[in-house]
Amino acid sequence: MRGRVQPRPLGEIASAAARVFTGKGFKAAGISDVAAVLGLSHGALYTYVDSKEALLYLAFLHLTEPASLDGMAIPVVSPGLAGIVEIDARSVASAGFPALATALERRRTRPVAEELGGIVDELYRYVEGHQGLLALVESCARDIPELAELHFVRGRRVLLDQLGDYLRRRIRSGHLRPVPDVPTSARFLVESIAWFAWHRHGDPDSLMLHDDDCRRTVRHLLLAAFLPPSPGGNDDDRDG
Repeated sequence: MRGRVQPRPLGEIASAAARVFTGKGFKAAGISDVAAVLGLSHGALYTYVDSKEALLYLAFLHLTEPASLDGMAIPVVSPGLAGIVEIDARSVASAGFPALATALERRRTRPVAEELGGIVDELYRYVEGHQGLLALVESCARDIPELAELHFVRGRRVLLDQLGDYLRRRIRSGHLRPVPDVPTSARFLVESIAWFAWHRHGDPDSLMLHDDDCRRTVRHLLLAAFLPPSPGGNDDDRDG
Protein backbone atom coordinates (compact mmCIF):
# COMPACT_ATOMS: atom_id res chain seq x y z
CA MET A 1 0.00 0.00 0.00
CA ARG A 2 2.84 2.39 0.82
CA GLY A 3 3.72 4.58 -2.13
CA ARG A 4 0.71 3.44 -4.15
CA VAL A 5 -2.30 5.03 -2.42
CA GLN A 6 -2.88 8.13 -0.34
CA PRO A 7 -2.95 7.27 3.40
CA ARG A 8 -6.37 7.54 5.01
CA PRO A 9 -6.87 10.22 7.68
CA LEU A 10 -6.96 8.71 11.15
CA GLY A 11 -10.32 10.38 11.71
CA GLU A 12 -11.75 8.25 8.90
CA ILE A 13 -10.32 5.07 10.47
CA ALA A 14 -11.65 6.09 13.89
CA SER A 15 -15.12 6.91 12.53
CA ALA A 16 -15.39 3.50 10.85
CA ALA A 17 -14.21 1.77 14.03
CA ALA A 18 -16.82 3.63 16.08
CA ARG A 19 -19.59 2.50 13.72
CA VAL A 20 -18.49 -1.13 13.80
CA PHE A 21 -18.01 -1.35 17.57
CA THR A 22 -21.32 0.41 18.17
CA GLY A 23 -23.10 -2.07 15.93
CA LYS A 24 -21.40 -5.26 17.11
CA GLY A 25 -19.82 -4.65 20.49
CA PHE A 26 -16.13 -5.14 21.23
CA LYS A 27 -15.84 -8.94 21.26
CA ALA A 28 -17.95 -9.67 18.20
CA ALA A 29 -16.30 -7.02 16.03
CA GLY A 30 -13.09 -7.78 14.21
CA ILE A 31 -10.34 -5.93 12.41
CA SER A 32 -11.74 -7.28 9.14
CA ASP A 33 -15.14 -5.67 9.86
CA VAL A 34 -13.55 -2.23 10.12
CA ALA A 35 -11.37 -2.91 7.09
CA ALA A 36 -14.46 -3.82 5.06
CA VAL A 37 -16.19 -0.55 5.97
CA LEU A 38 -13.11 1.34 4.81
CA GLY A 39 -12.59 -0.74 1.66
CA LEU A 40 -9.16 -1.88 2.89
CA SER A 41 -7.66 -5.32 3.23
CA HIS A 42 -7.28 -6.83 6.69
CA GLY A 43 -3.51 -6.48 6.42
CA ALA A 44 -3.64 -2.89 5.16
CA LEU A 45 -5.47 -1.79 8.31
CA TYR A 46 -2.44 -2.80 10.36
CA THR A 47 -0.65 0.12 8.68
CA TYR A 48 -2.78 2.33 10.94
CA VAL A 49 -3.26 0.33 14.15
CA ASP A 50 -1.46 -2.47 15.93
CA SER A 51 -4.57 -4.25 17.27
CA LYS A 52 -8.33 -4.29 17.67
CA GLU A 53 -7.90 -2.52 21.01
CA ALA A 54 -6.12 0.31 19.20
CA LEU A 55 -9.16 0.67 16.93
CA LEU A 56 -11.40 0.98 20.00
CA TYR A 57 -8.96 3.56 21.38
CA LEU A 58 -9.30 5.58 18.17
CA ALA A 59 -13.10 5.25 18.28
CA PHE A 60 -13.26 6.76 21.78
CA LEU A 61 -10.85 9.55 20.87
CA HIS A 62 -12.90 10.33 17.76
CA LEU A 63 -16.05 10.79 19.87
CA THR A 64 -14.50 12.63 22.82
CA GLU A 65 -11.22 14.30 21.83
CA PRO A 66 -11.12 14.38 18.00
CA ALA A 67 -8.36 17.00 17.85
CA SER A 68 -6.00 14.50 19.50
CA LEU A 69 -6.02 12.43 16.30
CA ASP A 70 -4.21 15.17 14.38
CA GLY A 71 -0.57 14.29 13.92
CA MET A 72 -0.81 11.00 15.82
CA ALA A 73 1.91 8.57 14.77
CA ILE A 74 0.92 5.34 13.03
CA PRO A 75 0.53 2.53 13.61
CA VAL A 76 -1.44 3.60 16.68
CA VAL A 77 -0.70 1.52 19.78
CA SER A 78 -3.44 0.78 22.27
CA PRO A 79 -2.94 2.14 25.82
CA GLY A 80 -4.79 -0.96 27.09
CA LEU A 81 -8.39 -1.22 28.19
CA ALA A 82 -7.63 0.79 31.32
CA GLY A 83 -6.37 3.65 29.16
CA ILE A 84 -9.45 3.45 26.94
CA VAL A 85 -11.76 3.55 29.95
CA GLU A 86 -9.85 6.60 31.19
CA ILE A 87 -10.85 8.48 28.02
CA ASP A 88 -14.49 7.87 28.84
CA ALA A 89 -13.82 8.84 32.47
CA ARG A 90 -12.55 12.24 31.31
CA SER A 91 -15.71 12.72 29.26
CA VAL A 92 -17.97 11.78 32.18
CA ALA A 93 -16.05 14.09 34.54
CA SER A 94 -16.29 17.01 32.11
CA ALA A 95 -20.10 16.78 31.95
CA GLY A 96 -20.55 18.24 35.43
CA PHE A 97 -24.28 19.05 35.15
CA PRO A 98 -23.90 22.47 36.82
CA ALA A 99 -27.64 23.26 36.93
CA LEU A 100 -28.30 20.15 39.01
CA ALA A 101 -25.23 20.72 41.19
CA THR A 102 -26.24 24.34 41.85
CA ALA A 103 -29.81 23.31 42.70
CA LEU A 104 -28.51 20.80 45.23
CA GLU A 105 -26.27 23.42 46.86
CA ARG A 106 -28.88 26.19 46.93
CA ARG A 107 -30.66 26.74 50.24
CA ARG A 108 -33.39 28.93 48.85
CA THR A 109 -35.33 27.76 45.83
CA ARG A 110 -35.41 29.99 42.77
CA PRO A 111 -38.68 29.76 40.75
CA VAL A 112 -38.93 25.97 40.62
CA ALA A 113 -40.14 25.85 37.00
CA GLU A 114 -36.97 27.73 35.99
CA GLU A 115 -34.79 25.51 38.19
CA LEU A 116 -36.22 22.17 37.04
CA GLY A 117 -36.39 23.40 33.46
CA GLY A 118 -32.67 24.19 33.58
CA ILE A 119 -31.91 20.68 34.85
CA VAL A 120 -34.01 19.09 32.10
CA ASP A 121 -32.38 21.32 29.46
CA GLU A 122 -28.81 20.46 30.45
CA LEU A 123 -29.53 16.72 30.61
CA TYR A 124 -31.19 16.88 27.19
CA ARG A 125 -28.24 18.81 25.72
CA TYR A 126 -25.76 16.30 27.11
CA VAL A 127 -27.57 13.24 25.74
CA GLU A 128 -28.29 14.89 22.40
CA GLY A 129 -24.68 16.00 22.03
CA HIS A 130 -23.15 12.65 23.04
CA GLN A 131 -25.35 10.18 21.19
CA GLY A 132 -22.43 8.51 19.43
CA LEU A 133 -20.38 8.11 22.60
CA LEU A 134 -23.33 6.83 24.62
CA ALA A 135 -24.18 4.27 21.94
CA LEU A 136 -20.56 3.09 21.77
CA VAL A 137 -20.36 2.73 25.54
CA GLU A 138 -23.68 0.91 25.75
CA SER A 139 -22.57 -1.56 23.10
CA CYS A 140 -19.06 -2.21 24.43
CA ALA A 141 -19.85 -2.19 28.15
CA ARG A 142 -21.25 -5.72 27.77
CA ASP A 143 -17.73 -6.92 27.00
CA ILE A 144 -15.65 -4.52 29.13
CA PRO A 145 -16.63 -4.68 32.83
CA GLU A 146 -14.47 -1.66 33.70
CA LEU A 147 -16.40 0.45 31.20
CA ALA A 148 -19.72 -0.73 32.59
CA GLU A 149 -18.57 0.07 36.14
CA LEU A 150 -17.51 3.58 35.17
CA HIS A 151 -20.45 4.57 33.03
CA PHE A 152 -23.36 2.86 34.71
CA VAL A 153 -22.32 2.50 38.36
CA ARG A 154 -20.10 5.53 38.93
CA GLY A 155 -21.79 7.64 36.25
CA ARG A 156 -25.49 7.05 35.67
CA ARG A 157 -26.31 5.74 39.15
CA VAL A 158 -24.66 8.74 40.76
CA LEU A 159 -26.66 11.04 38.49
CA LEU A 160 -29.89 9.22 39.38
CA ASP A 161 -29.08 9.49 43.09
CA GLN A 162 -28.49 13.23 42.72
CA LEU A 163 -31.74 13.70 40.80
CA GLY A 164 -33.57 11.68 43.44
CA ASP A 165 -32.05 13.85 46.17
CA TYR A 166 -33.17 16.97 44.32
CA LEU A 167 -36.72 15.70 43.81
CA ARG A 168 -36.97 14.57 47.43
CA ARG A 169 -35.91 17.99 48.74
CA ARG A 170 -38.28 19.94 46.52
CA ILE A 171 -41.18 17.60 47.27
CA ARG A 172 -40.52 17.97 50.99
CA SER A 173 -40.51 21.77 50.67
CA GLY A 174 -43.77 21.70 48.68
CA HIS A 175 -42.24 23.04 45.47
CA LEU A 176 -42.81 19.79 43.54
CA ARG A 177 -45.78 17.48 43.74
CA PRO A 178 -45.50 14.16 45.64
CA VAL A 179 -44.70 11.08 43.55
CA PRO A 180 -45.30 7.38 44.30
CA ASP A 181 -41.56 6.58 44.34
CA VAL A 182 -38.67 9.03 44.05
CA PRO A 183 -36.00 6.72 42.54
CA THR A 184 -38.47 5.54 39.89
CA SER A 185 -39.40 9.16 39.17
CA ALA A 186 -35.74 10.12 38.72
CA ARG A 187 -35.33 7.22 36.30
CA PHE A 188 -38.50 8.29 34.46
CA LEU A 189 -37.05 11.77 33.98
CA VAL A 190 -33.72 10.47 32.66
CA GLU A 191 -35.18 7.79 30.40
CA SER A 192 -37.75 10.18 28.90
CA ILE A 193 -34.91 12.48 27.93
CA ALA A 194 -32.72 9.61 26.69
CA TRP A 195 -35.39 8.20 24.39
CA PHE A 196 -36.29 11.48 22.70
CA ALA A 197 -32.75 12.91 22.59
CA TRP A 198 -31.07 9.68 21.47
CA HIS A 199 -32.90 6.35 21.14
CA ARG A 200 -35.69 7.63 18.89
CA HIS A 201 -33.12 8.00 16.09
CA GLY A 202 -32.96 4.20 15.92
CA ASP A 203 -36.74 3.88 15.57
CA PRO A 204 -37.87 4.11 11.91
CA ASP A 205 -41.40 4.94 13.03
CA SER A 206 -40.15 8.12 14.74
CA LEU A 207 -38.34 9.69 11.79
CA MET A 208 -41.10 12.27 11.35
CA LEU A 209 -40.37 13.80 14.78
CA HIS A 210 -38.33 17.02 14.69
CA ASP A 211 -35.54 17.77 17.15
CA ASP A 212 -36.95 21.10 18.32
CA ASP A 213 -40.42 19.66 18.79
CA CYS A 214 -39.04 16.78 20.85
CA ARG A 215 -36.89 19.07 22.97
CA ARG A 216 -39.77 21.46 23.77
CA THR A 217 -42.32 18.71 24.32
CA VAL A 218 -40.14 16.71 26.70
CA ARG A 219 -39.43 19.85 28.73
CA HIS A 220 -43.12 20.80 28.84
CA LEU A 221 -44.36 17.35 29.84
CA LEU A 222 -41.69 16.72 32.47
CA LEU A 223 -42.42 20.04 34.13
CA ALA A 224 -46.14 19.27 33.98
CA ALA A 225 -45.48 15.91 35.66
CA PHE A 226 -43.49 17.32 38.59
CA LEU A 227 -44.77 20.85 39.21
CA PRO A 228 -47.81 21.28 41.45
CA PRO A 229 -50.91 22.83 39.83
CA SER A 230 -50.78 26.61 39.67
CA PRO A 231 -53.27 28.47 41.90
CA GLY A 232 -55.39 29.47 38.91
CA GLY A 233 -55.44 25.93 37.60
CA ASN A 234 -53.81 26.92 34.27
CA ASP A 235 -50.43 25.24 33.80
CA ASP A 236 -50.04 25.82 30.08
CA ASP A 237 -47.38 28.53 30.22
CA ARG A 238 -45.41 27.77 33.37
CA ASP A 239 -42.51 26.09 31.52
CA GLY A 240 -41.79 29.18 29.43
